[in-house]
Amino acid sequence: MTATRSTPARPGSEHEAAGHPIPRRRPLSKAAIAGRVLRYAGLILLAAIYISPLVFMFLTSFKSGPDATSVPPTWIPDPWTTQAYETVFSATNTPVLRWFLNSMIAATLHAALVVVTAALAAYPLARMNFRGRSLILALVIGTLLVPPVILIVPSFLVVNELGWLNTLVAVIVPTAASAFGVFFLRQFFLSIPIELEEAAELDGANKWTTFTRVVLPLAKPALATLALLAFLTNWNDFLWPVYVLFSPDLQTLPAGLATLQSANAVRYDLLMAGAALASAPVLALFIFLQRYIIEGVARSGVKG
Repeated sequence: MTATRSTPARPGSEHEAAGHPIPRRRPLSKAAIAGRVLRYAGLILLAAIYISPLVFMFLTSFKSGPDATSVPPTWIPDPWTTQAYETVFSATNTPVLRWFLNSMIAATLHAALVVVTAALAAYPLARMNFRGRSLILALVIGTLLVPPVILIVPSFLVVNELGWLNTLVAVIVPTAASAFGVFFLRQFFLSIPIELEEAAELDGANKWTTFTRVVLPLAKPALATLALLAFLTNWNDFLWPVYVLFSPDLQTLPAGLATLQSANAVRYDLLMAGAALASAPVLALFIFLQRYIIEGVARSGVKG
């Protein structure tokens, strides 16, 4: 018996046999290719403009003192050294590691509070019908028009009355009620199909169960985006910690870096090392949460 060898079918032969023509990609014209090249070149140029200061900062943090102030400035350290980081970590009058820890604790707890309070306030404004809902939403949005600087003195008086001065609570709690967070999550909740919540209620779920078991898992992109924005806002805050934190050991990193600058006015290698430490957590969070951020921002404006 002679075995017959089957010939593999050519891709798309089934469609041709069924009478369906195979769609073929049309070749790009020279104008389309040139336009695509220009777009990518423009994007690469913009990326280089935005990334180059960060790259220069990180490279300068590995330079020696004289190399960091050389004229003209150079990009590549010569020689490579970690002296700036060793000096920053070992200085007793500028406890950078303590400032870093304070900022990490304050920003993390602040972001968690913002997400919790904003989610609890946004869901009723998005899904529940009650008298005065539109007025409350208008007042929440209206607070976004108030400059934050105006609230410094009233917030300071409240913090003083509560006995929170010179404690990390003073930089965690006062701004935890975020009007932007409420509006942002409300817009995202409106984009979630209401049929999912109605199906949960038909299965016997109450409003709280629907909110925690159905809505919040679907809102992970928006929650991650809001958490990152709240973390970044608290992490970069300079003015408020200066007003409410007096002890050097309780300073946050932005306020502490100002002390580092005044103590080492011409040590640009030390300043760049401190700035690199301040930038690293934010960059790492953005890289880790990038997918959620893009999805959260894209879906938050679907419905109004």
